[in-house]
Amino acid sequence: MTKYDVVIIGAGPAGYAAAMRAVDFNKKVALIEKKQLGGAGIHHGALWSKTWWELSREAHSLRKHSVAFNINKLEFNYDKVRSEVRHAVNERTEQLEHHMRNINVSMGEDMFDYISGSARVKDANTVEISTLDGKHEIKTDYIILATGSTPRKLPEIPIDEEHIFTSDGLDKLEDFPKSMVIVGAGVIGCEFATIFSNFGHTKVHLIDKGDRILPFEDDDVVKIIEQNLEDKNVLIHRNSRLKSMNIENGMVVYTLEYTDGSQEIFRVEKALVSVGRVPNYENLVDPSLDLKVDNRGIIDNLTQTSIPNIYAVGDITADISLVNVGELEGRYAIESIFGKPDRPLIYENISAIMFLAPEVAGVGMNEIQAQEKKLDYRVVSIDYSCIPRAIAMRNTQGFIKIIVTDDDKHEILGMRVVGEHASSAIQAVALLISMGKGMRELAELIHPHPSIIEGIQECGRMLLGKSMLKPAVLRNAMVCKSYANGKYSNLS
Repeated sequence: MTKYDVVIIGAGPAGYAAAMRAVDFNKKVALIEKKQLGGAGIHHGALWSKTWWELSREAHSLRKHSVAFNINKLEFNYDKVRSEVRHAVNERTEQLEHHMRNINVSMGEDMFDYISGSARVKDANTVEISTLDGKHEIKTDYIILATGSTPRKLPEIPIDEEHIFTSDGLDKLEDFPKSMVIVGAGVIGCEFATIFSNFGHTKVHLIDKGDRILPFEDDDVVKIIEQNLEDKNVLIHRNSRLKSMNIENGMVVYTLEYTDGSQEIFRVEKALVSVGRVPNYENLVDPSLDLKVDNRGIIDNLTQTSIPNIYAVGDITADISLVNVGELEGRYAIESIFGKPDRPLIYENISAIMFLAPEVAGVGMNEIQAQEKKLDYRVVSIDYSCIPRAIAMRNTQGFIKIIVTDDDKHEILGMRVVGEHASSAIQAVALLISMGKGMRELAELIHPHPSIIEGIQECGRMLLGKSMLKPAVLRNAMVCKSYANGKYSNLS
């Protein structure tokens, strides 16, 4: 029976990162995957969907400027677009496969094994693997669970991945549907609403049980996203509850009930159910081990589970479900097992991107979260119309907003950027949050010109009372105010 230092179950972003970090420690590693190398993060999640988003954004730009390009009628070939997405997925998968196949050659030792099969933890040191050749067992000192998550299904909706889809089945679409309803107005639902509406072939319906989409985000962020979706003919069903959804004569028929008690019936070609994801831990660990879980995932303390030598990372835990977080947790788990982490595992400075129209990036708290914590704070924001790079791009829709403590230190609590290049504007602030620093450091940096991040510098200068553009003059484009005792007060 083969013996390993660590066995990692799941070769998605978290598991793969853990395996490669274990290689750094010169440990004998087994990485087990029952489906596809790269997991949902590559094949149905971040890489796949963001490739669709990038192509859709280019398509929308062409549509927007079709008159200037003297294009009378612009249509997009679904097969060619889908082929480009699949090329992106294959490119990354092949890179990981090549890398993995040559690890032992490059390291000069036979330390790494990749095993295709379904794994089950029999006891704290034994993993049973089912492959095409049958079942066999391996021994290990440590186990890392990294089996990810799958889309949540609603029992009353007949999901068949032909008419009614989850994100895992959308690649089976054969053409742009003429109409589609999306159940769920969170990040993923809004991203797909953005993608399909960008191409201009699909009338998108978006079901929102509240009075606005993205209920966890601040009003100023949501306002721009809603406006852009509706400008692209997206129908947002606000304050609505899905009463029923069925497939009738090849069409999806759904009934909505509104908060006033009225009901309405709609018919569309396709539907996407996007109501979150559930962790993949069913039948993963023998019940005799009594692994502690809840309805959100495996319960862990900085990746260590209730079983001391078993760790859990990525979407399978109750922590934040993001690729970058999963990779961070995978590395941290290995460092905790075989060494000592250089820094603590914290989640307050995790950067996130929402691939909408426009792009939204954030780190730390937003105003909703700060108010829920009953914090007093100061907030500064600058509109893209005040940033030369945005003017040069001929796209001034968006803003930068930074939240800091209500004191002279101005310690950064969080940041949101809405607009072009949003994702490239937040990392310096994420670093300052992790260091517990304030805005003074950013305000004094020399930022490249012209760049979007000059807006961050101007926000810092606003807080210090020395901005070049004065918020007292440009009140519609610049804001500098404090929040205390449930009320806002202008600081300029």
